[in-house]
Amino acid sequence: MTAVHADDLTRFQHDLLVVIAGYEHGRYRDDRHTGSRPHGLALKDTLDARYDAEVHHGRLYPNLDTLVDKGLVEKQERDQRTNVYSLTDQGWALLDQRVQWLLNCLDGDTGGGE
Repeated sequence: MTAVHADDLTRFQHDLLVVIAGYEHGRYRDDRHTGSRPHGLALKDTLDARYDAEVHHGRLYPNLDTLVDKGLVEKQERDQRTNVYSLTDQGWALLDQRVQWLLNCLDGDTGGGE
């Protein structure tokens, strides 16, 4: 699989990576959505709150599938109706590169790319 660059992703796809990472680190938990591997509706609810608007299934699941196809997210079946998602090592690396780039920009270091 070829390496994916942060510029290959949409903002929404970046947000999905961040939210999945947040679940894996225990950032998002409530009575309905527990566990470190979120299912699609948990991601949807978190992003609905982030955007103050409903994220439709027709936007959510195709973007999750794209991240899976790019090797950034792993999808596993929890039961016959529910899949759970987690970042792959490549997903974590891409997210780390993005965060480092953002921090460098905030520090005034705009040299180099991601």
